[in-house]
Amino acid sequence: MKQADFAKAMGALVGRGEPFAVATVVKTEGASIGKPGFKLIISSTGEVLYGTLGGACPESAVVPYAKKTIRTGLPKTIKVYLESVEDSVGAVLKSQGEDEVHVETNCGGNMELYIEPYLPTQRLVIIGQGGKDDVEDALVGLGKALDFEVVVIDHSPVLTEQPDQVARDMEGFAFSDSDSVIVLTKGARDVETLEALSKLKLRYVGLMASAQRAKDNLAQLKKDGVPEAFLSSLRTPVGLDIGAITPTEIALSIIAEVVADRYGKAAVRKTLGITAGASGIKESS
Repeated sequence: MKQADFAKAMGALVGRGEPFAVATVVKTEGASIGKPGFKLIISSTGEVLYGTLGGACPESAVVPYAKKTIRTGLPKTIKVYLESVEDSVGAVLKSQGEDEVHVETNCGGNMELYIEPYLPTQRLVIIGQGGKDDVEDALVGLGKALDFEVVVIDHSPVLTEQPDQVARDMEGFAFSDSDSVIVLTKGARDVETLEALSKLKLRYVGLMASAQRAKDNLAQLKKDGVPEAFLSSLRTPVGLDIGAITPTEIALSIIAEVVADRYGKAAVRKTLGITAGASGIKESS
């Protein structure tokens, strides 16, 4: 495996914004075709894209761990035992650590692997209504501080913080599956904007609104035939319940919810009694 070709394969994935993981042999003991420095690129769907660990057995065994690192964003070290069928079956029947893998091969050695996820830069997309908006401004600053690529879609933003990109409107803008979208349209274009977003595959969509406006918007979206899956996933009123009052505190509650959602962490949402169920929009008890 040529290092230059391996680097090109990684570069192509990064250029396309695709998540992937790299498994690297860092240590071996006993007989093993794979040697320290052998590398393997695995896609988020578990496809082996490039490289080798010395054979199909260890490569197929590492795929579930690679997919998990991509999902969690956390690297992992595992030990792969290259054993006979009898030894492998016996090891599986016994209690084994979650970081141990036993594969059926007659090498007889073992290898230690370091699996590292490579994730595209997360984008925070803020859809504004134009003019000065202190929450919008604070979200730009907090998003950049947390290493998001911050995009503002706004026809006339007034910002002290500079986003990475500004687009005048949603038309022609290329959204990504991993985008977190915050809608700050202040009622004027809430429904129109959310209906457009409901047709996309997005990681997170939140609408800043009062409890009553959130309820009215959800009812209208349901009446317009927006899919229940989108209504159930929509965060509105957006943000975690931290008692936020000032614009910066409100922005903090929003960005905290985005981060919690990104890592799959449960948190107390600022629901204010609004739910969107299959039978219609109603107040929670």
